[in-house]
Amino acid sequence: MFSPSDRSEIRDQLVARAEADAHIVGAALVGSSARGTEDDWSDIDLALQLAPGADEPTVVEDWSRAIDDLGATADTLDIVAAGARFRVFFLRSSLQIDLAFWPHDKFRATEPGFRILFGTPNDPTEPAPVDVARTIGMGWLYAIHARSAVARGKVWQADMMINDLRTTVATLKCIRTGLNPHHGREVDLLPAADLAQLEAARATSVIPEALDRSRVLLTRQFLDEIALHDRNRFERLREPFAELGRAVH
Repeated sequence: MFSPSDRSEIRDQLVARAEADAHIVGAALVGSSARGTEDDWSDIDLALQLAPGADEPTVVEDWSRAIDDLGATADTLDIVAAGARFRVFFLRSSLQIDLAFWPHDKFRATEPGFRILFGTPNDPTEPAPVDVARTIGMGWLYAIHARSAVARGKVWQADMMINDLRTTVATLKCIRTGLNPHHGREVDLLPAADLAQLEAARATSVIPEALDRSRVLLTRQFLDEIALHDRNRFERLREPFAELGRAVH
């Protein structure tokens, strides 16, 4: 397990490397360290601005070798979003390092928590809001498959679908209360009444009766949330949800 001092030492070395790398002309701390909310479990988030004409694949691989020398990388994951490549490193110490490699003309803040270290960022953008319409659509899909899985006695499929339905309900609750639902970042800040509803709908075991009870409660909570987000859609869904909300055990 890494310690906060280990993390700080590695981050300092990464920042020093960025300042010395001719292919990097800007850098910023992102996430909890930029917001001042870092704790013992926080990772390292660093955004890097590539110099004009820099060959991104070459720069990424050079940095990957350097991080492996610093912390013994166990695995990596690449995510491409907002015009940048995010390479996520999982070290043997269990520390996570997120490096964002931004093209020169796209380097910018995309969410709160962006502390420039050097360089000149472009104008910031706001994170894209959660697509409520798609969230609702995925939610009733999970509800349908949760019902059929319970009815067929496929308890582990049912458990997975119910968990996805719970995440959907929690996401809508977060959006309604102005909280960030991404990766559950602020779900623990939901009002006590909302958290109590989610807790009450948890299955106590993976037996059909317990799963069905959880499914029914979450399906009803889900319809209640739809009513608060989209009244017209609620009216269209009320009749089929009356069927989805019936116990099958």
